[in-house]
Amino acid sequence: MSDPQPSPSPGPGEGAGPGRPQPVVLDVWCELQCPDCRTAQTDLDALRARYGDALEIRIRHFPLERHQHAHAAAQALEEAIVQGRGWPYAEAVLARAEELASRGEVVLVEVARELGLDAEEMDTALIDGRHILIVDADQAEGKAIGVTGTPTYVIGGERLDGGKSQEGLRERVEEIADRLLAG
Repeated sequence: MSDPQPSPSPGPGEGAGPGRPQPVVLDVWCELQCPDCRTAQTDLDALRARYGDALEIRIRHFPLERHQHAHAAAQALEEAIVQGRGWPYAEAVLARAEELASRGEVVLVEVARELGLDAEEMDTALIDGRHILIVDADQAEGKAIGVTGTPTYVIGGERLDGGKSQEGLRERVEEIADRLLAG
């Protein structure tokens, strides 16, 4: 993945700049222990390659209760975003989801160190919970709009559930993105 950071939507007057339209926003509700979310990375890479800056892909947190370290991983991702490496961190943790399940939060700090992030600050962020409100707010919003599993995509007000099947999802996202970009 390239390194556009998961981030809030630009405010009024921010973002695209003069003469350029606002990008279409694709919210991806995911969690970093989810095998389906790892599989979805191929689709996200293809979408990024096809649309570039015209499609803003944002990670939204939806840690599932069945994955013991998912909530901590979401908080760690927020710290990685603060440190400027959100997407690479998300990708690296997803690639080590089984290891995260067996070894726990130490993997989150190891990944930070391997990516050149401040691992001590990552560890401190996990201890002090400074990003917990962001994670909890995302999860609450996800529940409010009907997210029940991961990955779930929201684009143009349409919710697409990838937790049941990934088949045809990228094509559906492309159809909606093309329609929205056409105006």
